[in-house]
Amino acid sequence: MGALDAQLVPAVDGVAYGLLLFVVAAGLGLAFGTAGVLNLAHGALYAVGAYTGAALSDGTWTGLLLGLAAGTLASCAAGVLLSVALAPLARRGHLAQALLTFGLALIGGNLLIEAFGADEMPVHVPAALDASVPLLGHRYPAYRLVFCAMALVLAAAGTWVLTRTRAGAAVRATADDPGMVAACGIAPRAVHTGVLAAAGALAGAAGVLGAPIIGPGPGTADTVLMLSLVVVVLGGLRSLWGTLAAAVAVGEVQTLGVSLAPDWAPYLLFAAMACVLTLRARSAPLHDPAGASDAASAPAAPGPVRRLTTALHTLTGAVRGAAARVPGPRLRRGLPLAVLLVLLAAVPWLLDLYSVSLAAYALALGLVAVSASVMTGHAGLPTLGQTAPFAVGAYTTALAADAGWTAGPLQLCAAAAAAALFSALTGPAVVRARGTTVLMITLALGELTHTALGGMTSLTGGTDGLSGFPATRPLWGAEPLADEAATYGYVLVVAVLALAVTLMLLRSPAGTLLAGIRGAEPRMRAAGHPVGRYLLVAHIGAGTLAGIGGALLVTVQSYVSPADVGFEIAALALLAAVIGGTTSVVGAVLGAGLIVFTRDWLAGVWPGHGPLLLGVLFVLTVHLLPQGLAGLRGGGPAPAKEPA
Repeated sequence: MGALDAQLVPAVDGVAYGLLLFVVAAGLGLAFGTAGVLNLAHGALYAVGAYTGAALSDGTWTGLLLGLAAGTLASCAAGVLLSVALAPLARRGHLAQALLTFGLALIGGNLLIEAFGADEMPVHVPAALDASVPLLGHRYPAYRLVFCAMALVLAAAGTWVLTRTRAGAAVRATADDPGMVAACGIAPRAVHTGVLAAAGALAGAAGVLGAPIIGPGPGTADTVLMLSLVVVVLGGLRSLWGTLAAAVAVGEVQTLGVSLAPDWAPYLLFAAMACVLTLRARSAPLHDPAGASDAASAPAAPGPVRRLTTALHTLTGAVRGAAARVPGPRLRRGLPLAVLLVLLAAVPWLLDLYSVSLAAYALALGLVAVSASVMTGHAGLPTLGQTAPFAVGAYTTALAADAGWTAGPLQLCAAAAAAALFSALTGPAVVRARGTTVLMITLALGELTHTALGGMTSLTGGTDGLSGFPATRPLWGAEPLADEAATYGYVLVVAVLALAVTLMLLRSPAGTLLAGIRGAEPRMRAAGHPVGRYLLVAHIGAGTLAGIGGALLVTVQSYVSPADVGFEIAALALLAAVIGGTTSVVGAVLGAGLIVFTRDWLAGVWPGHGPLLLGVLFVLTVHLLPQGLAGLRGGGPAPAKEPA
């Protein structure tokens, strides 16, 4: 059998896999290209259809058709509910939408597991499709061939609807000029709702029909979402046929690529995504970042939300009143920080050992959140990739400890230097882009780093991670950190010093330059300022801070694995920055503490519902704290704008 003949079945599998991704990604691209929604819950919509179809499948045609109808309708309804949840964020920009939809994805995933269980569900297809047919001398599953035909028909039908019907014309016009559509008597909001409903229906139908290919399970939604994002980036937003070509290419990499080049295949997708986004950012002109504001700058919501925000504002009155009675603006500004430091120092005497370890972990995550705040709120570059330098710092520290470098200052310097070098190498691909493109590039870089850490087994331990290395010594010649209280004290000192340096730099002329770039970049360029250089320095500084956070993570946990530095941690770091107010360093640390309290402490009280609690926190934060905790006090920092 020749080499080409041996790869025939994987190649056809790649086509089937790609066509499945096309059906899902078509809805994701439609929602983003028309409604402007970066829907990180799209994988959950697929999972709704997959679980529904699997539950109703009984090996008969009736079960298949009933599952297809129910799954499609359920995901369509979820798309409508998603549109309702997103309606108050219409002027808030893509960052708020991404955080909200990610929170809804966490909630939906937890509810699906509660309803259908944590194990992968079997799918029963009709007997006529559960057979194999001859294909160029091979036997191939009949179901996959039928699915390929249905996906091609769907591509043709979708193209016809978008290009030949009044509904398609309304969708295209809304994407190009919603003001003109409104002047013609068509409500853009209604078009957006219809688009999200159609995107949900596509995802649900794909989930039902694709369940025999990508079966419903706990990790299904994340896998489908990440691959769909790659497809949308590679294929573009304007052409279904371009999306189809990109989906088939991704499918071939996932099947044929793994067969031919297993060592390289895991990196190809996100590397291609990062390259395409970087090239598009370089070819697109930079413009004034005066678009929709992010979660730190939206106007206060009306009705009950405003009343609840007012109540939260009142709860901070005592602290503000005490600060107002202290003479001097610097003392008034520093009083809340002093109170926070006293409370942090008293943690070992106030809490049990488990809670002390959680507080130490929260400080490590807090540094990552502050680094996300520097990028998002101060530099105006919203990021979902700060776990990349965080991971570099963490693994550098673990490898250094394993090599006998146990002194804390040495570990911190090594982690900071490695993270700074990584940020310097990746920075040029980030600082040229703006807005959503930054989110996508940093996401791709984070996923590339995560994939590399899982693949370099000999160096990083792969998915098992690194453990068993000596404990950190706070100074040369000191005893190793042996208990939670001592570890917390070391982490607190390092975190306070790192945050003090960060605050000093942000309040220096360098911080003023970043604020100028965020608010009026064209004017800064016209004045002769090297904007790209300033942003690159900010990117390196933020990466260095995240690397120090990674070093503290290893000190706290005494191990590190890819699960500690994945996409969820990046989203949590960004959420912590939004909770604090994106420009508030102390607020980002408080946000990290709230996240760790919700995910670990509350989840311990209510086992198995950590994702649900986190999802609720995402939703409440985006809706109730549009300016973060910093917005609850008068005279807060000027809100950051999300670049257009």
